[in-house]
Amino acid sequence: MQEPSISYILKLSIPIFFANLAIPMVGIIDTALMGNLGNLSYLSATSVAANLFSMIFWSFGFLRMGTVGMVSQANGKEDFDEITNIVSRNLLFVLIISIFLIIIQNYILYISLRVFELSDVTQELYKEYFNIRIYSAPGELTLYIITGLFVGLQKTKISSIAVGFFSILNIFLSIILVTKYELNIKGVAYGTLFSALITSTIFLIYTFIYLGKITRLALNFDEIFNISKLKNIFNINFNIFIRTILLTFSFLWFTFLGTNIGEEYVASNTILINLVFLSAFILDAYAFSTEGMVGYSLGKNNLSLFKKILKNSFILSSITGFVISIIYFLFNDFAINLMSDIDEVKKLSSSFVVWLIILPFIASFCYQFDGIFIGASQTQELRNAMMFSVFFYLVISIVLTKYYSNTGVWISLCLFMILRALSLFYYLKNIIRRFN
Repeated sequence: MQEPSISYILKLSIPIFFANLAIPMVGIIDTALMGNLGNLSYLSATSVAANLFSMIFWSFGFLRMGTVGMVSQANGKEDFDEITNIVSRNLLFVLIISIFLIIIQNYILYISLRVFELSDVTQELYKEYFNIRIYSAPGELTLYIITGLFVGLQKTKISSIAVGFFSILNIFLSIILVTKYELNIKGVAYGTLFSALITSTIFLIYTFIYLGKITRLALNFDEIFNISKLKNIFNINFNIFIRTILLTFSFLWFTFLGTNIGEEYVASNTILINLVFLSAFILDAYAFSTEGMVGYSLGKNNLSLFKKILKNSFILSSITGFVISIIYFLFNDFAINLMSDIDEVKKLSSSFVVWLIILPFIASFCYQFDGIFIGASQTQELRNAMMFSVFFYLVISIVLTKYYSNTGVWISLCLFMILRALSLFYYLKNIIRRFN
């Protein structure tokens, strides 16, 4: 590994940056496709359904995050056989989770319809999307393992190509299926399903070809099913699972608060939150590249290396967050007009745009802390910090929404990001203690 200078972190981050840029573009394009059909129900149904699947799939984000931490630390120790075993163990988790989700899909659909207050028309559209998208689980979860592996190896170009290919294919298929074949909401659901299955198949084949070049590719079932290592993976994954459930629930809660105010607020908040997600995926480029380097520094037991990674990654992340805030200040009208042709929705979005402007800089710190703790596999701290932050976010949002309506929804989200950063900063000393 090279010296973790700002230029090196930037070198690792640039491919992730472009790939991550494509991820929220899927949501933005889907929103634009549905927002320009002239019927608010399409936009509302897509928003709620897409947020639900974000919660479901992001809840299993431990498949990526756990893979990064374990692979990067094994890479630091030059234990390449163990890297293959880590990938194999987590692919087994993917298979089990995917089958489970498909089996219980009717229960998930029933519960979600009881939670969200949707009109009859919106409910029917929501069901159409749900019944297709659920089958993308195997493909989307497999991509978590693939990206986690290559980020952990600091081969960010490969992970970025996989993510970028998935996102671009998704956008292309959605546009074709909606505009040419007039499948409307089914078109965006099929676009995600097909792109996930195609991309995961291609890059899973490439993954094992790559692993065969750095180590002897042989499945050692005694090692793969080693009880001690499975227990360690379970503990790491379970903590990340709880943390990710809480994080994705917080964004689902954000959508829920909007549904209690009115469907037009759901639509306007969807436009703004997709732009927030766009900034988050850009800033996550630094967090992702940091994950592999932090794990490597722990594998090498090099505290000086870790401190340099910490300093330089925060400099890059905070500056980039500030730049994004300036861009949103200058071009927010253009972005909003691009994403909807409904005057009421555009007017509402513009009235809350100040929160879009300030969030990228505020949130940059918690994103970067996430990357540091994931790379170190300090998952208990990630879990505890998120529990603390979400608890106070719920309390604050209930109070502020009662008195300030949708403005309270956005203030609460900003405070949530600050709480995440402060709570992880408190736990930073636990990583430093591991160096001896």
